[in-house]
Amino acid sequence: MDLFINITINGLATGMLIFLLAAGLTLIFGLMDVLNFAHGALFLWGAYAGIWAYSATESFFLGIVIALITGMILGYLLERFIVKPVYGNHIQQILITLGVMLVLSEFVKVVWGPNIIQATAPEWLQGSWEVGSILLVKYRLFIIFIGLVVFFALLFLLNKTKLGLVVRAGVINKEMVQVLGINIRKVFLFVFILGAAMASLAGVLFGPYSGVIYAEIGLEYGILAFIVVIIGGMGSVLGSMIAALLVGILGAYTAYFIPDLSLAVNFVLMLTILIFKPTGLIAAKEVGK
Repeated sequence: MDLFINITINGLATGMLIFLLAAGLTLIFGLMDVLNFAHGALFLWGAYAGIWAYSATESFFLGIVIALITGMILGYLLERFIVKPVYGNHIQQILITLGVMLVLSEFVKVVWGPNIIQATAPEWLQGSWEVGSILLVKYRLFIIFIGLVVFFALLFLLNKTKLGLVVRAGVINKEMVQVLGINIRKVFLFVFILGAAMASLAGVLFGPYSGVIYAEIGLEYGILAFIVVIIGGMGSVLGSMIAALLVGILGAYTAYFIPDLSLAVNFVLMLTILIFKPTGLIAAKEVGK
């Protein structure tokens, strides 16, 4: 029983990291109808910029701040100059954002070098607590806590604020929002920057969790985020949370008991969900629920 509890906690921590990356993507996908394959690059740059700042200053908090700023700047530039001209054209969105993904991944190597970079948790998050024979790793519990804070903050934003009402209305009917005199483009930009910041936050938290960062993590986790968005339902924050936790926990158990299937299991889960519920676990109209 203790083994299963430990594996579940590991899966929850992984799931929360995936949620931070996927939640922003699901809003971008659901609200803006944008297939942003460069989202993983924001995760990558958040990891590198944040870990670099953390290593240089020995302040993990400052590393998180730098990662967030990096993500917001890149998100702004990406939306203004890359995504905006191709609104409404999925083929062009895929091609241009995939190109940006590859360019940013290679540019990371130019700035920080091609080698793997070590990343450790701050001293106050190192070690673990033992409850009987259950091992509670501090950093994993920290990630779960951050994920829950972001999740409830997003629900509050979507359900309790005027901006959230506009976002939810835009998911259902963008044209209706425009008819009401609301500048939907500014809403798009805000959502894009928010999603980029969340991806960068996931990136900087990923470093100490895995122990290393490398240029390929953007593409790897970007694909995983799309799987979560499809499983959860486009435009649904709650759906992304449920799907991310499913992917994280299922992945943790598979990696422990059947390591050879740890990659394929996510695609099997996605196909299974799509067969029985093509719209995902939660439909877009339930985005704020």
